[in-house]
Amino acid sequence: MGGKQDQDENYGKPAKYDPSFRGPIKNRSCTDIICFVLFFVFILGYIAVGLVAWVYGDPQQVLYPRNSTGAYCGVGQNKDKPYLLYFNIFSCVLTTNIIAVAKNGLECPTPQVCVSSCPVVPWTVEPEQLSQTVEKVFYAANRSFCLPGVSGDMEVLESLQLELCPSFLLPSTPALGRCFPWSNSTVPELTGISNTSISQGISGLLDGLNGRDISVKIFEDFAQSWYWILVALGVALVLSLLFILLLRLVAGPLVFVLIVGVLGVLAYGIYHCWKEYSVLRDQGASISQLGITTNLSAYGKVQETWLAALIVLAVLEGILLLMLIFLRQRIRIAISLLEEASKAVGQMMSTMFYPLVTFVLLLICIAYWAMTALYLATSGQPQYVFWAPNATLPGCEKALMNTSCDPLAQTPNTSCPGLMCVFQGYLSKGLVQRSLFNLQIYGVLGLFWTINWVLAFGQCVLAGAFASFYWAFHKPRDIPTFPLSAAFIRTLRYHTGSLAFGALILTLVQIARVILEYIDHKLRGAQNPMARCILCCFKCCLWCLEKFIKFLNRNAYIMIAIYGKNFCVSAKNAFMLLMRNIIRVVVLDKVTDLLLFFGKLLVVGGVGVLSFFFFTGRIQGLGKDFENPHLNYYWLPIMTSIMGAYVIASGFFSVFGMCVDTLFLCFLEDLERNDGSMDRPYYMSKSLLKILGKKNAAPQGDKKRKK
Repeated sequence: MGGKQDQDENYGKPAKYDPSFRGPIKNRSCTDIICFVLFFVFILGYIAVGLVAWVYGDPQQVLYPRNSTGAYCGVGQNKDKPYLLYFNIFSCVLTTNIIAVAKNGLECPTPQVCVSSCPVVPWTVEPEQLSQTVEKVFYAANRSFCLPGVSGDMEVLESLQLELCPSFLLPSTPALGRCFPWSNSTVPELTGISNTSISQGISGLLDGLNGRDISVKIFEDFAQSWYWILVALGVALVLSLLFILLLRLVAGPLVFVLIVGVLGVLAYGIYHCWKEYSVLRDQGASISQLGITTNLSAYGKVQETWLAALIVLAVLEGILLLMLIFLRQRIRIAISLLEEASKAVGQMMSTMFYPLVTFVLLLICIAYWAMTALYLATSGQPQYVFWAPNATLPGCEKALMNTSCDPLAQTPNTSCPGLMCVFQGYLSKGLVQRSLFNLQIYGVLGLFWTINWVLAFGQCVLAGAFASFYWAFHKPRDIPTFPLSAAFIRTLRYHTGSLAFGALILTLVQIARVILEYIDHKLRGAQNPMARCILCCFKCCLWCLEKFIKFLNRNAYIMIAIYGKNFCVSAKNAFMLLMRNIIRVVVLDKVTDLLLFFGKLLVVGGVGVLSFFFFTGRIQGLGKDFENPHLNYYWLPIMTSIMGAYVIASGFFSVFGMCVDTLFLCFLEDLERNDGSMDRPYYMSKSLLKILGKKNAAPQGDKKRKK
């Protein structure tokens, strides 16, 4: 008894009996109002940042290519000209990637013009056409590829010298809004350009920028297999529901099979290590002969390595066996709580689909941040400078190269051939541009805070619904009519500030982890062992801190949902309650985690194997209506099905895990509040009462519980 009293003093006093307590209290007030005001003001600022980004941003530069004058192709006056044509695409910088091309455009020192369609046949200017007019050679022949405003009366030779019209055309395909040559096209004879260089240029260009072909094939695969992917996701949904039903019916045998499986794996590991150790011992392979080496694989060929592994596995096997012997009663409690959680989910099936609400809210948060970041990154006024294709030609010495110009104004008369006003980039000066980094940091903070708040809100809502189930004395008669809706309104009305407080604490830790990851990325080339070691220690500590805060927040939200107190008080009460029952907490947590992991593995693995055999055509005899589609990349629908199955399984099992955690805290409170007498009967199920060896003296029709 003395030990129990000391424990009560260290971790608070147990909850006292309250005859008026019936589960989640109805008479509650708003909590953590200061945090609510702070969160509300922050959201207003977040909206203001989005408005500023929308006003000053120009995401069209990512969506649409620009011609030499800076005008967008496919927009405004070029609405009917969505593609960009490069006069000499071989002058483009090829060492780039698709994302950089989409954002910054190909850096090509050649005129660029918006066209309605890309060339489909090869063509080059013939010698006899040089003295003809642009009208006859280009416009009349349906080759509208000259720069805007070029007079039809101009000679072709002059237009080529000033680079107002292209000297050759290659069969091209639109990709990323730009005309890229075909790799298998017949290359015409071009003056000054060899066929070999053209072929190499086309091959190199398409090797680096083959995004359209891949995207088209991906689109075709999705178009061919989308309904089968939906079938796979439906299978994942059914498997998730079946596993939860299986937990309700045979949770005990499932846990037994899981434990036996873990023991069997460890036993096989011990046997394998002993076998390897015996062979190497007979061969006399010792670490004294090997010495110290950086080749880690060499340590697998010495007997001491396998002996150490054998000892570690044997110790783990012994610890697990001792835990099963001494903690068998608590494992039975965990199994009973899993069965009770399945009953609670069965009584409130709407909770299984609540993750859809969380998913939609998370999608809104991520989409808003992504659009805001994109608009901020593209803010600024466009800049134009003078440019010439060859600044070393005679007459270009005095040309104002790289100086600002107006694309709408007439190009000054100069002897420099091809001098023109071209788009260079976006102005990086101005109030918004100077604050761009700070605004992006504000956006990242907003992303983390809103996401963590949405997750916290979902946990608190589910906790309120499942607590209503546990504290109903006569189940299902005393369960509220709409427990999930009531918990949703109650949480949103009274506890937004408390959830924002917990989400902010977690956000700050996550931001610190992001900063450390960034620093670690920058220091990878430094090769400073001490700095890397210190940084690794900090990262490990922050990772542990984040896990602990998530665990504490989760239980604090449960206490908030039940008692309606502020975050700090709820976190303290939850922590004290868990510490007073630390052994039960550890056993339940591990048993639940293993079972849920086993369930996810079953669902995801089952869907993955089924998808693999179907989409690869290895399932025969299903009939014509069930034939696998012909795909370019059969792994694409398989991976989509697997990821979708993981999302569905995670959504279902997150609800189930929240139900187990809520019922567990309610169970611990029930043990402290009540004693099973007529005046203080337990709310727990009969199976839990049998495991604990306790009885409820109060009959099911006790009038006191009806009040």
